Amino acid sequence: MPDPQAPCRHLAAVLHRDHGVTPSALGCVDCLAIGARWVHLRLCLTCGHVGCCDSSPNRHASKHARARSHPVIRSFEPGEAWAYCYPDDASLDELAAFAGEAPPVHYHAP
Repeated sequence: MPDPQAPCRHLAAVLHRDHGVTPSALGCVDCLAIGARWVHLRLCLTCGHVGCCDSSPNRHASKHARARSHPVIRSFEPGEAWAYCYPDDASLDELAAFAGEAPPVHYHAP
């Protein structure tokens, strides 16, 4: 039976997960590797990859999602708790974070 709180099956799955992911870095791991800058950060809820948003020049979070078929990210910005499903273009306004999934400060590009 579908979860009435979730607009798609991928977001329903993350609503009912029993463990968190460990962020791969405190900034966009791909931008850090090439010395690039980012605007906002996103956390892959499948593997913990931290990537930059689609407003960033390199759009590493969505590239990672497509390349790895990892559907759901959450904001990796302080004070934000939303999640987004790439394949279904669906979102949740609130998704509880496990330890480490919500950063205490905004991490700036080097």
